[in-house]
Amino acid sequence: MAKIVGGLASSHIPSIGGAMAKGLAQDPYWKPFFDGFPPAREWLSRVKPDVVVVFYNDHGLNFFLDKMPTFAVGAAKQYANADEGWGIPTLPPFMGCPDLSWHIINHLVDKEFDVVTCQEMLVDHAFTLPLKLFWPGASCPVLTVPICINTVQFPLPSASRCYRLGQAVGEAIRSWDSDLRVAVLGTGGLSHQLDGERAGFINKKFDLEFMNSLQDNPAWATQFSIHELVEKTGTQGVELLMWLAMRGALGTSVKEIHRNYHIPISNTATGVIALEAT
Repeated sequence: MAKIVGGLASSHIPSIGGAMAKGLAQDPYWKPFFDGFPPAREWLSRVKPDVVVVFYNDHGLNFFLDKMPTFAVGAAKQYANADEGWGIPTLPPFMGCPDLSWHIINHLVDKEFDVVTCQEMLVDHAFTLPLKLFWPGASCPVLTVPICINTVQFPLPSASRCYRLGQAVGEAIRSWDSDLRVAVLGTGGLSHQLDGERAGFINKKFDLEFMNSLQDNPAWATQFSIHELVEKTGTQGVELLMWLAMRGALGTSVKEIHRNYHIPISNTATGVIALEAT
């Protein structure tokens, strides 16, 4: 059976892509953020995942407000990136893992999750940039399975439902008849609000409590409703749902390998974490 080696989480701000393209990783503004990744890359070089299941949220490249699924799973042989209008480079297609995708889809349906199945899928910066941060080579060396969670248009899935989704995905991975090694990645956040009266809002205290909870008390954030999470983290900070789904997939016991937290990058509290499944 397949083995889950651990989980990763990272912010996915579009300007990160611009900084990478312009070689600004050592610029004083960017250095505290980019310095958070070498320890995670070192861990990845040790555990050597073959496949990465990515929980992320689409920003209008593949889904728009007229058709916004709560949960969508990619089942394609490859996933194309396209210009989103941010001025960041378009990356080569990411290779899929259809066998694992269909195994996850069937398991989720059996568990009464209603998912949209995507046999063609465009992936935006929320998917591409974290993969580039963890695997900065010319092309991504791992197979991928995208799982999109709606954090854009209400009603949003609750934190508890996203955590249970992650648990079901973890069950599916562990029951997959394969000897491949799988990592799980959650992207987005942390606290930030980009518009409205609270534009620029950051809640460091809550961010750190949330990161602390991921090791030993992963269900901690499920006590809050979506509206409470928006109040505590900002309109876009609710992207922590992807981190929560990632943690749900890892099972009961993990060991924190590395974390980094830095504010602000583009009015966003940024974080990165690596957790090894034990």
